[in-house]
Amino acid sequence: MISHTTGDETQNGWAPVEDTSDVSKEEIERLAALRYALRQFSRKTEIEARRAGLTPQQYLLLLAIKGFPGRETATMTELAERLQIRHNAVIGLVNRAEERGLVAREPAAPGEDRRIVRVRVTPSGEETLQRMAYALRDERKRVSTAATALDVAQRD
Repeated sequence: MISHTTGDETQNGWAPVEDTSDVSKEEIERLAALRYALRQFSRKTEIEARRAGLTPQQYLLLLAIKGFPGRETATMTELAERLQIRHNAVIGLVNRAEERGLVAREPAAPGEDRRIVRVRVTPSGEETLQRMAYALRDERKRVSTAATALDVAQRD
């Protein structure tokens, strides 16, 4: 975890805030609504993943790989960052997903450090990911609406 400190933190780790009176009740309500929508989305994701025969972590792995910007693969280090888990945990997660035929490892490209292993979603993993994306469409809309409401209010 990255910690940004200024040296002015109190004993509980919170930095002193000069004036919080400008945070309105309505803003707190919109923030709570966004958090609730995110939790609903997370819970629905867990349910749909299990319905698809995945663990929630396997679904997030597939999503992180396939959704990696600009390419169809991701390295173990990149996946650890995207999933916010330890490198060792990513290796175990990839191992289990590979055993199920959801992902495949690719060796380093010619001229690339041979220790770098890229992970790709297999056709079976792709099909499962597509089903999950479809099943979560309404939940994504709910989160988007809540996030937009908070964003609009903060611009006013």
